[in-house]
Amino acid sequence: MYNKILCVDDDPITLMLCKKVIEKSDFSKQIDTAHNGEDALRYFDNLKNNLEKDNNIILPQLMFLDLNMPIMGGWEFLDIFSENKYHDFFPELKVIVLSSTIDPRDIEKSKSYSMVIDFLSKPITKEMLYYFSNNKQ
Repeated sequence: MYNKILCVDDDPITLMLCKKVIEKSDFSKQIDTAHNGEDALRYFDNLKNNLEKDNNIILPQLMFLDLNMPIMGGWEFLDIFSENKYHDFFPELKVIVLSSTIDPRDIEKSKSYSMVIDFLSKPITKEMLYYFSNNKQ
């Protein structure tokens, strides 16, 4: 079981489903959400600021990231996260791209980011979570 994960998706129904499946699967003790890449960056900025005051803060270990979102999509988030030293601050964070796209180019592109460990099609299922619970990377 993970201590904390972050789900990033612009669709409130997808976020609700993600949270429900994760809760029913006992996959994580805490589930945080963000509605786009910009919200996710603000989330990590807040964590960085709070870490400077209290190093006992629980950090997310895993992130489910949608690609196609308004304001800031998943690719832009991954570019900024990996280039702007966020990854240095959160080196343990692993990302699973959870998208409705089935474009092989997207799957290949996701492999260019060191923090991305998998690319899965929506919706999230108990079977997906079971796999990751037993094969943490």
